[in-house]
Amino acid sequence: MRALEKLGFVAVRQRGSHVVMRKGSIGCVVPMHRELKVGTLSGILKQAGIAADDFLRWC
Repeated sequence: MRALEKLGFVAVRQRGSHVVMRKGSIGCVVPMHRELKVGTLSGILKQAGIAADDFLRWC
């Protein structure tokens, strides 16, 4: 979630352990868990339209 905030995303709302983040018209749902599976992280990045290289730079 911190990496997405550094890329310009803002937390819009939260329901339980999931936060919806937006940047303009792009939105993604991020689970608030300590560890994420690779497929879950890949899905979040795909929703956000972020390349894995850009994400790794901001982690």
